[in-house]
Amino acid sequence: MASIRKHRNKWQVQVRRAGHPAASRSFIQKADAMAWARQVEGKIDTGDLIADLGLLNRISVRDLLIRYKDTITPLKRGAKVESYKISQLLRHGLAECSLRVLTPSVIARYRDERLQNVRPGTVLRELAILRHCFEVARREWDIPIAINPVSQIAMPKASRPRERRLIDDEMGALLRGCDRGQSPLLKPLICFAIETGMRRGEIVALCWSDLDAQCKTLFVPMSKNGHSRTIPLTPAALEIFSELPRDDDRVFPISANAIRLAWGRLKKRAGVVDLRFHDLRHEAISRFFEMGLSVPEVALISGHKDTRTLFHYTHLKAEDVANKLQQIASRSPSQ
Repeated sequence: MASIRKHRNKWQVQVRRAGHPAASRSFIQKADAMAWARQVEGKIDTGDLIADLGLLNRISVRDLLIRYKDTITPLKRGAKVESYKISQLLRHGLAECSLRVLTPSVIARYRDERLQNVRPGTVLRELAILRHCFEVARREWDIPIAINPVSQIAMPKASRPRERRLIDDEMGALLRGCDRGQSPLLKPLICFAIETGMRRGEIVALCWSDLDAQCKTLFVPMSKNGHSRTIPLTPAALEIFSELPRDDDRVFPISANAIRLAWGRLKKRAGVVDLRFHDLRHEAISRFFEMGLSVPEVALISGHKDTRTLFHYTHLKAEDVANKLQQIASRSPSQ
């Protein structure tokens, strides 16, 4: 901030900004002093003034990431996951790089190295954290980073959305595997996921008070996008509710991590490979479309705000659409 004071017959102005040497000058007219202060502050904001290289040399990427993890990450809904990702970043050599030598080429080398070991989507998420961290440091912490280095590099192309759906008798194999397992909740949970398209986190957070059996609807208080929604229930979903015990406030009193572990064991028993629990959401949304529901109707159930994202989850089977066309044609009067 600039400070302006009158001393004798002149106006003295001083501009102080963290990471930059103090700049001062005297003027006869106050308007000239104010104009000069705005000019200096503008040059600092645009990076036209040389920063305090000593300060940049003392601050490392690690310092920024730790501060970001402690102050910014806890405010996010995905704080636990982001905190884990930042911990991984802190173990990388990039964390020891000082801001003085941090350039877009350094970030580009990090990107290329990570792409050799993990999927592009993972690298994109890591770079997103770094980019926001540097932006917060520039704009809110008065760290004299002239240009965000992440914004200057080419981002890796994200992998194509998964098109995995249940094939052959995989659903039957999974259910039979549940009968041979030790978790009585796994079977109804899998069936419920197929009937509702709900995410794993939404299912484990579900409470009996969220169910309106009379209206045949279910209230989801918090989705991944931060919005609540009310979804209609299929007869099969209502039947699942009727068969579950009500000895807990939660419908499925089990943790997300317990589901992850049980799912891994189940796939081995069932002989099913390359199937994630989240793929059940893909399967459910695709089935809703195959039932003939419209895009707005499916979006109401799935909670998608962007139909483009919704279509990423939708993988109709061409043979099913062909059969539907045949049925429509058979009902139409002959030309």
